[in-house]
Amino acid sequence: MKEYIDSCSIDLTVTSPPYDDLRNYNGYSFNFEKTAEELYRITKKGGVVVWVVGDKTHKGSESGTSFKQALFFKEIGFNLHDTMIYRKENPLPQNHNRYEQEFEYMFVFSKGKPNVFNPKKEPCRTAGMKYDYSKRGGVASIEECNPAVRRKSVCLVTKDEKTKGNIWSYLVGMHKSTSDKIAFQHPAIFPEKLAEDHILSWSKEGDIVFDPFMGSGTTAKMAALNNRKYIGTEISKEYCEIANKRLSSYIKI
Repeated sequence: MKEYIDSCSIDLTVTSPPYDDLRNYNGYSFNFEKTAEELYRITKKGGVVVWVVGDKTHKGSESGTSFKQALFFKEIGFNLHDTMIYRKENPLPQNHNRYEQEFEYMFVFSKGKPNVFNPKKEPCRTAGMKYDYSKRGGVASIEECNPAVRRKSVCLVTKDEKTKGNIWSYLVGMHKSTSDKIAFQHPAIFPEKLAEDHILSWSKEGDIVFDPFMGSGTTAKMAALNNRKYIGTEISKEYCEIANKRLSSYIKI
């Protein structure tokens, strides 16, 4: 990164590193601490890093690597802006003495206060209902459900939408994470929608989006399709070729 990317030049990073040894990354390994420090160097003030990671279970215990990494990001100067959950709606079944592993962490780190936040919205179940904030011991009531306490007071009507929570669910696997068959030549891809949701949340058109573990090019593809610039780095020549072939179907390489 140091040779190719200027300091304080990246608006958003969306990536998923090869964690523990859950992924056979063509025999390559990476220096986590150096990668994190470089991400801090190249991220703009107010920029964001989305770090999607999970833990290996070995001899009955999860590694806890994800938490150690999150704490290191804090040590070098990032804010841990949000600890989000990437939930897989259709995880592979596991026959062990534990519940099905159906999530990974999405740590959202920021270099100061985020410059951009375009929150995802979802329908509000109580849309159109009136909340009565009269003096009732600080307890709010829904007018339609409790006509006995109707009175002149401050009433607020619930909006149609609300900001989505920080647990995001996605279908995974062939024809679900992406329709690009070539992408599955990489051993571990995350859903295009996941990358897109973060790109739309934490950046604006024209911003630079980075992925230091480009893999099959998911982050780059969704950045380009949403009018962002992108930079990707990848240590494996094989995966570089996969990403270039995939991206060439959508943009001019």
